[in-house]
Amino acid sequence: MHSTTSRSRRSRRTLAAVTGSAVLALLATACTGSSDGSGSDDSASGKDVTITFWHGWSQESEVKAINDNIAAFEKAHPNIKVKAVSNIADDKVNQALRAGGDDAPDVVSSFTTNNVGMFCSTKAFADLKPLLAKDGIDPAKTFPAAMLNYTQFQGNQCSLPLLGDAFGLYYNKKAFADAGITNPPKTFSEFAEAAKKLTIAEGDSYKQLGFMPLYHGYESTTEHLLGQYGPSYFDAAGKSTIATDPKIAAMMNWQKGLVDQLGGYDKLEKFRATFGEEFSAKNPFHTGQVAMAMDGEWRTASLAADKPDFEWATAPFPVPDDQAGTYGRGYQTGTIVGIASTSKKQAAAWEFVKFLTTDTDAVVSFANTIHNVPSTFAALESPKLIADENFKTFVEIAKNANSGTTPPVVNGGGYIVSLQNLGYDYESGKQTDLAAGLAATAKEIDAAIAQAK
Repeated sequence: MHSTTSRSRRSRRTLAAVTGSAVLALLATACTGSSDGSGSDDSASGKDVTITFWHGWSQESEVKAINDNIAAFEKAHPNIKVKAVSNIADDKVNQALRAGGDDAPDVVSSFTTNNVGMFCSTKAFADLKPLLAKDGIDPAKTFPAAMLNYTQFQGNQCSLPLLGDAFGLYYNKKAFADAGITNPPKTFSEFAEAAKKLTIAEGDSYKQLGFMPLYHGYESTTEHLLGQYGPSYFDAAGKSTIATDPKIAAMMNWQKGLVDQLGGYDKLEKFRATFGEEFSAKNPFHTGQVAMAMDGEWRTASLAADKPDFEWATAPFPVPDDQAGTYGRGYQTGTIVGIASTSKKQAAAWEFVKFLTTDTDAVVSFANTIHNVPSTFAALESPKLIADENFKTFVEIAKNANSGTTPPVVNGGGYIVSLQNLGYDYESGKQTDLAAGLAATAKEIDAAIAQAK
């Protein structure tokens, strides 16, 4: 079964990055409610109350899973009823938060971590830090660091993690055996060597490609690959560091070297055009067109369902040779959940958010159903978590202290799109001066953020 969560999240994250400024304009006028996270409303007295919960899940099994958690919550909190509304995209959330009123949601989940900076800075979501403190919940001891980082902005913990995605390496065990490769590569030099050994030419194309390095190669995006380096992205003053952090240039030069080594941009792009849809049985890893792929944990369920005609396995994605000690890390993202600052039922809303995000059985049961990574340390260690050896790879990546994410900023994911666009230009040869490209892109990022403030 393919995870609608992951499928939807990728498209919505991209959309949010592109339209970040427009979303910010909407949210800038949305700050009509309390954002102190006090929860001191009538719903705290134990009176009967109904809260509205908007979420993006739409697949039948996923909606059932969230409804099962709601039922468990309502059983434990008989005075609180939850009205759930499914398949809600961020643009509708933004409009509702702007408008407020009785029709607005009390609790919102989003697949778009890129919007956290906007949700927090505009106070569209309430700061949950006082509520966490009041209930004695230490976020740093409850949630993995990367997940905690993408749910807060400049000290405002305006959301919490609700399951996550971790990215690792998928490899074709038959192709490895045929090429005489006995173990998955751990460093980038080993990875490049394996990719070359696994590549089998066929005319002016490929019978099998070791790895598709192009940034359009589904999950091999700039931010996912940079997750193996641990870049800073911004300095303490909030200025872009992509032109000064050597890890950015190192990744882009490594990727460009791999593009050249495996046949060059034009040849690879022509081969990429033959790929089927990412979330289908025609995915190039499923069909054997590529022998290694970067992907998220949900792919394990897809492969189990599609049953390709070869054995496959997972491992952490390799790391730079000079950071070999960080092997086991990976890029992380996920679903977030927060309380609308316009809600007049924040005490009840907090009880629900606390249950969804910190109740171990609730987190584990949801993760088991939609094949995403649990978002608390306790859930990651739970014996109830269904995790075969291939899924355990991503559990360990989520637990790894070196794993990272892309930091939230005030204008959403615009900086990720700017860097991605430079990556497209550099890999294709349109931009030949990487240092100049990085400097120009850093100025573009800083100007966009300044305009959004």
